[in-house]
Amino acid sequence: MDMKLELVAVPVTDVDRAKDFYVKVGFNADHDRVVNEDLRFVQLTPPGSACSICIGEGLTTMRPGSIEGLQMVIADADATHQELKERGVEVSDVDEQPWGRFVYFADPDGNRWALQQLPAWSTGAGGDGVRPDAEG
Repeated sequence: MDMKLELVAVPVTDVDRAKDFYVKVGFNADHDRVVNEDLRFVQLTPPGSACSICIGEGLTTMRPGSIEGLQMVIADADATHQELKERGVEVSDVDEQPWGRFVYFADPDGNRWALQQLPAWSTGAGGDGVRPDAEG
């Protein structure tokens, strides 16, 4: 049985401000529909991703800014860090960890994202899945 994550709701206070932010980050604005006076649906997709986010009005009861741990995989943390800074996104320094290199940012409401460059040994990066420093 296949299951594919396709859409994640991200709670925001100002839909237009959030949409502008995510487009600045590089997301594609796929849909923006006012269904009725209580429902607006905006779908945005990160470049290269099969999974999108949705923001809007009437979509969720989650508190704006309450999402933590959204994570995307990137090819190059340094290049992504530089590109986001050039686009005016407040982004962390590159965080070096044994399981990858990370860059962090938050949207205007405080929903927090991690961007991970997989380590070369990771199967997701084409490696054999064995950490060089792994014991026995």
